[in-house]
Amino acid sequence: MADQKKRPVRIGVQIAPQHAQYAAIRDTVAALEDLGVDILFNWDHFFPLSGDRDGLHFESWTMLGAWAEQTSRVEFGCLVNCNSYRNANLQADMARTLDHISGGRFIFGTGAGWFERDYDEYGYEFGTPGSRIAALSDAMPIITDRWSKLNPPPTRRIPVMIGGGGVKKTLRVVAQHADIWHSFSSPHVLTEKLEILREHGEAVGRDVSEIEISTELRGRSESVADELLALGTTMFTLGLSGPHHDIDAVRRWLAWRDSVTS
Repeated sequence: MADQKKRPVRIGVQIAPQHAQYAAIRDTVAALEDLGVDILFNWDHFFPLSGDRDGLHFESWTMLGAWAEQTSRVEFGCLVNCNSYRNANLQADMARTLDHISGGRFIFGTGAGWFERDYDEYGYEFGTPGSRIAALSDAMPIITDRWSKLNPPPTRRIPVMIGGGGVKKTLRVVAQHADIWHSFSSPHVLTEKLEILREHGEAVGRDVSEIEISTELRGRSESVADELLALGTTMFTLGLSGPHHDIDAVRRWLAWRDSVTS
C-alpha cells in the first residue's frame, strides 16, 4: 500500500443518529468541529442498531444536508449509505447537491446494506449478500456517469468510500471503485485483507495504493492504532451514540493523531 506519510492522518467521528433528539446531535456536531475532528459521519439506517431497538432515530441524508450548512471546515458523509434504498442516479444527484451546499466537503460513503429490519419495514427487497453486493457493483458506474452529466457538476471529484470486508466480492468492488476503503479490521486481519485487495487490484488493473485505508478505533489502544498506521491506515474512525455523546474519547484520539503527525 501507499506510504501513509503521503496522506494526513485523520480522525473521523460517526455520530449514530439514534437515542438522542436532533438538537443534541447538532450540538455534538458543533463541538466536534471545534475540537478539530477531520470528518463527521452518520449512518444510513431507519432504526437503532443498539440499545432500545425502537428508540429515537433519524434519517441519514436529510441530516447530512443540515450538517452541510452547519459546518464550515470538516468533511462529512455517511458511514455508510445503503445502496439498496435509493436509485443510483438519485444517489449521485443527492451527493452532488451536498457537495455544493458544503463547498466541496462531502464524502460519498456507500455499501451493500445488511440490516434486514430496514428492508422489511420500509418495503425493500432484502435479497442475499451476493445480490446486494452485485447491485452495489452495478450502481457505481451509474453514479459516476451521472456526476459527469449533472449541471452544475460536482465541485470536485467526490471521494468514494466503500465499507465492508468480504474478500471475494466486496474487496473487488473496492479495488474497482473506491478512493477509501473502510473496515473494522484488526492489524492481523488488515494485513491479510490488504494482500487480497492488492490481488483484486491486479485483476482489475488498479493500483490499490491509490486507495486510502480507514479503520475503526472503538475498543482499541494507541499501540494497536500504531500498528494499523504502520500498515497504511490513515483514516481512523470512532463511533458515538446518544443519549449522551461522550467526546472524551475523541479528545484522546485527537491527541494521538497530533502525536504521530508532529
